[in-house]
Amino acid sequence: MKRWLLFFVLSVGLVTMAQAQQNPAPAKDTAALLQYVGKYVFPEGSVVPDVTVSIEDGALVMASSQGNSSLEKQGEDLYTIVQFQGTAKFNRDANKKIIGVSINAMGYQLEGIKGETKTIALANLKKYQGQQLFTAMAR
Repeated sequence: MKRWLLFFVLSVGLVTMAQAQQNPAPAKDTAALLQYVGKYVFPEGSVVPDVTVSIEDGALVMASSQGNSSLEKQGEDLYTIVQFQGTAKFNRDANKKIIGVSINAMGYQLEGIKGETKTIALANLKKYQGQQLFTAMAR
């Protein structure tokens, strides 16, 4: 009897672990990622005029005229730009607000300034625990 009970408990545990791996939870702190979302503008003559950082499937993504890349966190405000073998270091002001980004990728070093953004939460969508997050750039 004890063996069957042990077998049952182990089976339930293995099934639960398998399901958790197949259905990963969204980022635990999607709200914390929102501070990075926005459009970053580079000086005239830069290899790209701007990049846009957004959230897709609970992770940060950077898009530019040269293509898109996922961002992988390496440290506080430091991310790897995966598809371009580079780094993005987000810069903050004295109030801890993100004001820009420093990018080092594929031999280019860029300093961008963050534009003003407005975040809109759209209800009735199941993504991100019932809300889909979109960013509208203020001009």
